[in-house]
Amino acid sequence: MSTATKPNHIGRKISRIRELRDMKQEALAQALGTNQQAISTIENSETIDEAKLIEIAKALGVTPEAIKSFSEENVFNYFNTFTDSHGNFGNFASGAICNFNPLDKVVELYERLVQVEKDKVEYLEKLMKGK
Repeated sequence: MSTATKPNHIGRKISRIRELRDMKQEALAQALGTNQQAISTIENSETIDEAKLIEIAKALGVTPEAIKSFSEENVFNYFNTFTDSHGNFGNFASGAICNFNPLDKVVELYERLVQVEKDKVEYLEKLMKGK
C-alpha cells in the first residue's frame, strides 16, 4: 500500500503542528519575521536547514526533534493513553505519571494565545500608522 505523503516531509510536519496549535501561517510568519508566502514555501519543502528548523520549532513551542519525529499516529496514541484513575489526572494507562498540572498547562496556553493576539494588534497598529 503506498501513500501520497512521504513520512519524512518536514514541511508537512511543520504545517500539521502549526494547525494543531491553531496557528495561521500569518502568525507563524510574524513570529519568524517573514511573510505568509515564505511559510507556505517552507511547508511545501521536503527538507529544511537545521538553523531554520530550530527557529520554527521555537516559534511553534516545540523542539526540532518533535518536528522531525512528529506523526499523526503518535498524537492519537498519546491522547488515547489517558485514563481518569480515581480522579487523578496525572495517571496514564501505561502506568507513567504526569509531572505537570493540566490546569497550569491550560493557563500557560491561554497566556500564550493572549500574547499572540496582543502582538497581532501591535503589528496591525504599526501597519495603520504607516499608511
